[in-house]
Amino acid sequence: MCQLLGMNCNVPTDICFSFEGFSARGGKTDVHQDGWGIAFFEGLGCRLFIDSKPAIASPVAEVVRRYPIHSTNVIAHIRKATQGEIALENCHPFIRELWGHYWVFAHNGNLENFDPECAGVYKPVGKTDSEKAFCLILEKLRSTFPQSKPALAEIYPVLEEITKSLAQHGIFNYLLSDGEHLFSHCSTNLHYIVRQAPFASAHSIDEDVTVDFRELTNEDDRVAVIATFPLTDNEVWTQIQPGELLVFQDGWPLNSGRLELS
Repeated sequence: MCQLLGMNCNVPTDICFSFEGFSARGGKTDVHQDGWGIAFFEGLGCRLFIDSKPAIASPVAEVVRRYPIHSTNVIAHIRKATQGEIALENCHPFIRELWGHYWVFAHNGNLENFDPECAGVYKPVGKTDSEKAFCLILEKLRSTFPQSKPALAEIYPVLEEITKSLAQHGIFNYLLSDGEHLFSHCSTNLHYIVRQAPFASAHSIDEDVTVDFRELTNEDDRVAVIATFPLTDNEVWTQIQPGELLVFQDGWPLNSGRLELS
C-alpha cells in the first residue's frame, strides 16, 4: 500500500529533512514506486507537485528535496497502486475548492466494493478509490454547511461520520487539510511526533542523515510530523489508534474532547 507524510506547525517550516527520508521509500528503501506527490499551503495558496515516476527517480522530487519551501501545513504521498493505473491523474494528493479554500487529501489503503455515484459538485478525474472518497467527503461537508465554513467543532462530527462510513469498505488511513487544520484518520498505521523546545537532533531511518533542530528553530516553534511509519530512529513517535480521527492545529494534536479549545 501507499505511505503518507504530513506536517502541521505554528510557524512556516520546511519539510526537507522528513521528505528526504520519506521519498527514499519511493523506490530505494521501500517499494512505493507508482508515483508521488506533495502539497504545501502558503497563505491562501497551495503549491502541488505530483509525478507518476518513483519519488527516488523523479527530477521534480529532487527539486522538492533541495528547495526549502516554508509552510504550516504539508501533505505528501508515495504510491503503491491498488486501484487505478500508474498515471498522473491517479497520483495523490488531490486538491479541490470548498468554501473559498483549497482542500488537499491523500489516502493510504484500499476501499473494496466501492464504486459510489458522485453526482454532486465534486467528481473524480482519475480512477482511484481515494479520489472518489475525497469527493464524497467534500460533498458531505458542502451539503451540510452550504453557506460558509463553520467552526472546527461543527466540522469534526460530520467528518467523523462520513469517515466511519467510508472506513467500512476497507483500510482508510488519510490526511486532509484546508490550510488551517490537518485531519489525520488511522485505520491501521499512522504515527506522529511533536517537536518543540527543548529541541534535539534527529536521525533518519531511511538515509544516514542527522539534523540538529537546535540550530534551525526558535524556542517558541512547534512542529507536528505525521507519517505512516516513523521516519527517525532516535525519537519517540506516538501511534494513532485505529479508528481515531485527530486534528492538528499549530503543531498540537486535538481529539474530539479538545476541539472547543481551538
